[in-house]
Amino acid sequence: MSDLTELADEHLAAARTAAHGRSAHLVMHDGVLRQTVIALTSGTSLDEHNAPPAASLQVLRGRVKLTSPGWAQEMGAGALRMIPKERHGLTALEDAVVLLTAVND
Repeated sequence: MSDLTELADEHLAAARTAAHGRSAHLVMHDGVLRQTVIALTSGTSLDEHNAPPAASLQVLRGRVKLTSPGWAQEMGAGALRMIPKERHGLTALEDAVVLLTAVND
């Protein structure tokens, strides 16, 4: 079992020293289920990309903005929401760590 607090600390530290301002770690992979910790420094984005069949995003630290065409939502620590089933992107409004849970075909 992984300790999300330790992983958040570790990957936020790695993101702060990475040239691209991010760090990620696949926490769990079981068949179609994947859970990934993603750390982003303030201002760093994950460019728009396709959505998996089902996914959620939980903010462990900081604040992020989840966007899709014509829509945006800011999320702070503790927030949990489904990811839109369309192309979307993510931007860190401050140093942040999220837990992405996705079901892939």
